Amino acid sequence: MHQLLQPPDWAPAKGYANGMAVTLTAGSQLIFTGGQIGWNAQQQFESDDFIAQTKQALLNVLAILKEAGAAPEHMTRMTWYIIDCDEYNARLRELGGVYREVMGKNFPAMSCVGVARLVEKRAKVEIEVTAVKP
Repeated sequence: MHQLLQPPDWAPAKGYANGMAVTLTAGSQLIFTGGQIGWNAQQQFESDDFIAQTKQALLNVLAILKEAGAAPEHMTRMTWYIIDCDEYNARLRELGGVYREVMGKNFPAMSCVGVARLVEKRAKVEIEVTAVKP
């Protein structure tokens, strides 16, 4: 069975799902977030700063996980798409602080990919997660 994951106070996604949960035969769930960017629940950017957008993207991922009754400790895979690898590397200390503030000390398998740009022109980062909830 598939379950759409849409936080109730969020503007509706257009042409995609923010998240999906799939219940497996054993009762556990696979949770997939769509790529989350650094805009708020009303799909508006509050900052053009990389760290601020990353924090918001992580908060968005967290909100989708919560819709499935999951939490950061259930994350198994995380993929980051960034438009500036140099800024990412230069700001790793700040990035780590924001990550731990939102996700705690939960570190899934991760990939980080530099891309030319993201669909939303102001977006500097996009993060997607797969999680398993027992």
